[in-house]
Amino acid sequence: MTNLFNIGDLVRVGDALPPGHIRTPMFLRGCKGTIIKHFGSFPNPERLAYGLNGLPKINLYQVLFEMDEAWDGKGDYADGDTITADIYETWLEAV
Repeated sequence: MTNLFNIGDLVRVGDALPPGHIRTPMFLRGCKGTIIKHFGSFPNPERLAYGLNGLPKINLYQVLFEMDEAWDGKGDYADGDTITADIYETWLEAV
């Protein structure tokens, strides 16, 4: 399986609201971040949750977000604070 993204790529998290078992934090949907790590490829957990085999495997990335991007300025955090999340490639698009 080839990687869709590389370390340093700017991505946006999909903003979909599909029903069912979803592994992507709601507060990060639609946010832009930067790929900082590729963990490898794994069976799709959103398919495994329904008893399917999870294939084909999909890549899992760690994405870095600025807190202002994630919380739109509505929170108690310092300038320059960041947050990371592990997000599967099916939820990411290139920016």
